[in-house]
Amino acid sequence: MISNFLFLISDIMQFPIENFRELTTPFYYYDMALFERTVKAMLESASNVDYSVHYAIKACSASEILEVIRRYGLGVDCVSGWEVKAALNAGIMPQKIVFAGVGKQDAEIESAIDADIFCFNVESVEELEIINLIAGKKCKKARVCLRINPDIDAHTHHHITTGLKEDKFGIQMEDMEKAVALCQQLHNIEFIGLHFHIGSQITEMQPYIDLCSRVNDLVGSLESKGFEVKNINVGGGLGIDYKEPDEHSIPDFASFFGVFKKHLRLRSGQTLHFELGRSLVGQCGSLITRVIYVKHGKEKNFVIADAGMTDLIRPALYGAYHRIDNLTSSSSEYGVYDVVGPICESSDVFVRDYKMPLTQRGDLLAIRSAGAYGEVMASQYNMRPLPKHIISAVD
Repeated sequence: MISNFLFLISDIMQFPIENFRELTTPFYYYDMALFERTVKAMLESASNVDYSVHYAIKACSASEILEVIRRYGLGVDCVSGWEVKAALNAGIMPQKIVFAGVGKQDAEIESAIDADIFCFNVESVEELEIINLIAGKKCKKARVCLRINPDIDAHTHHHITTGLKEDKFGIQMEDMEKAVALCQQLHNIEFIGLHFHIGSQITEMQPYIDLCSRVNDLVGSLESKGFEVKNINVGGGLGIDYKEPDEHSIPDFASFFGVFKKHLRLRSGQTLHFELGRSLVGQCGSLITRVIYVKHGKEKNFVIADAGMTDLIRPALYGAYHRIDNLTSSSSEYGVYDVVGPICESSDVFVRDYKMPLTQRGDLLAIRSAGAYGEVMASQYNMRPLPKHIISAVD
């Protein structure tokens, strides 16, 4: 698999293998063939559901990725006005764009209203009132879904759990009916549904089953009081296999969509919305980095790479694990290393006590499963340049 991976990159750069070491690192590599297979697998698994899938652009906003999203007719889930603009520039129809986020600025709201996006996923009563005010000044009505916190523990890292009662996101369940009633009173708001999102990197289906039960209860409660819920958005969060990316390159979309088909009671005319990001693009990207030094200590050996937390912050931010493959070592012997970056921070560590083929200065490493929340979260700390990306050809 590793040699095939190396040849893929070599082919796209039109370099012979012997000149591969001349490439400027670090850079992100996107396997577009795998990305398209993943999108097709998702669409096939969801084909028996009355669904609308919005790609979570915050996972990866590369223009080549967005072009595939457009071509396959998917919508886009945005969490900033700049993401809305990127989606529009990529040719995504406004009617397929949803806009979430706890801190939408006035200018972001204005531009989204002007573009006539499908809806705002509203996270607070305070935001709802501001959207109404801005829409009123434009003599328009803004479509909104209210984001409700279902108070469900997704059993993921606390930094990526979003559906608990005390999270900063969304409106608490006990305030839902009051918020829906307020929507009816505001002249420039059109209430069209409910939005939920319980977290990210969810690999067990039980949290989604629990979500379905909670949604059924909440929608039933609203309907009993005469409120119509046309749209239900259950977010995303489906995880990927960071430990064995080659064995599980495409997530289990069938089980994911099957949960909602079995457990969610959709009413006639209701549309079910999903917001998938990591599960679509996560396995398609790798961060390619070069070994600068191999530092031998008394008890530790350090592989010091030219990529760091400025290029991929997930390990430093979340303690996230990424498999690392040495693309160029021909050794049959193995060593144990801490793989670290060059940034002037002690937290600039990709992995500790990691076993891989004996590694030396100049070796190229692939930090795998970095297609989601990799390049988009890069920074210029230490005045480093942002990483660039290259893409493979499609099948």
